[in-house]
Amino acid sequence: MNHQDETPVDQAQAEAAVRTLLRWAGEDPSREGLIDTPKRVAKAYRDWFSGYAVDPSEYLRRTFEEVAGYDEMIVLRDIEFESHCEHHMAPIIGRAHVGYLPTNKVVGISKLARVVEGFARRFQVQEKLTAQIAHCIDDVLKPRGVGVVIEAVHQCMTTRGVHKRGVSMVTSQMLGDFREDARTRAEFMQLMRGGRGS
Repeated sequence: MNHQDETPVDQAQAEAAVRTLLRWAGEDPSREGLIDTPKRVAKAYRDWFSGYAVDPSEYLRRTFEEVAGYDEMIVLRDIEFESHCEHHMAPIIGRAHVGYLPTNKVVGISKLARVVEGFARRFQVQEKLTAQIAHCIDDVLKPRGVGVVIEAVHQCMTTRGVHKRGVSMVTSQMLGDFREDARTRAEFMQLMRGGRGS
């Protein structure tokens, strides 16, 4: 998502910025091991932040209505993702669990993973990422309810600052029946953890 008041940055400018950071860190960007680093970093950034080039809601536009009346919960667990903290540009590595209660249509399960990926491949805070995924599914599929839980490790906390390892953050967003009905929410949490309802 480009801001209108900013001129787009081209490849050469991105590579020059990396060379500046290398010099700032105390390195010599012209030494053999670093000559191609600016090009590699720019290429990596294009991959890591490819979410800005997509509209995740488009993944949900193709739905299936021939589901023989199926209207029970659909849960996709353990969707691995990598994102980057918008405060320190450090990696966020985690798993998302997504569930919804369909009305009259369902979506291919790979599309749920693509929605997670589309929002994750942007600069993020975990709370915003969780809400964006849930609201996208809710807005497009119009289900009876949506639940999203994200568990992630933030490298901005493990590799700098307080240096606390083994700490993960959990966020959740519940909409519709997932928010209003405690039994629905409990069923989602149980299925998310791999259990079965009683």
